[in-house]
Amino acid sequence: MKERFDILASTCVPLPLENIDTDQIIPARFLKTTAREGFGEHLFHDWRYDGQGREIPSFVLNDPAYGGQVLVAGRNFGCGSSREHAAWAIAGYGFRAVVSSGIADIHRQNELNNFVLPVVVSEDFLASLFRSIYADPKAGVEINLPAQTVTDLLTGRAEHFPISPYKKRCLMEGLDDTGLLLRDRDVIERYERQSPCPWGNVDDEPFKHG
Repeated sequence: MKERFDILASTCVPLPLENIDTDQIIPARFLKTTAREGFGEHLFHDWRYDGQGREIPSFVLNDPAYGGQVLVAGRNFGCGSSREHAAWAIAGYGFRAVVSSGIADIHRQNELNNFVLPVVVSEDFLASLFRSIYADPKAGVEINLPAQTVTDLLTGRAEHFPISPYKKRCLMEGLDDTGLLLRDRDVIERYERQSPCPWGNVDDEPFKHG
């Protein structure tokens, strides 16, 4: 899942429903493991499959007209429980970004921690993007993380989206929180040596021996 994010041009999967909660994204009965692998096949499971496990042709993930690495969803996406498995399922399916006019705070953070970019846009832009996807499923979008813009490639309309500078850096460098700390270890240790600490510094005996 740790993949650098720079500029992504992709077709989109439209899911114009509001208040999609994490239990709909990944039903609770699939949360029996702490490993991140294998959740993609259960993304939106109860919408994708009937009681006999057969694909429901009317659901968008089963519609060959739509595909790509960008999920476009209605307002208040990812509400409900804080389960990180929902972000695992989205990433595991192959989505690299979710575009919506509102993404629940905890779920948005979970997406960022799993290298899925949450792109929050205005209601007007979202409605326009849905129209473009249905008019031409092959047109898609361009998401430019350095510039923090998303562009509807059918209309050329673009909009700026917010992201914390820290998480932007993590995504662009393909590093999680631990990876970023380890990469900056020399800088941190140099600061510690130069900054008196009441409980000791990195060169003291307790730190040297763990």
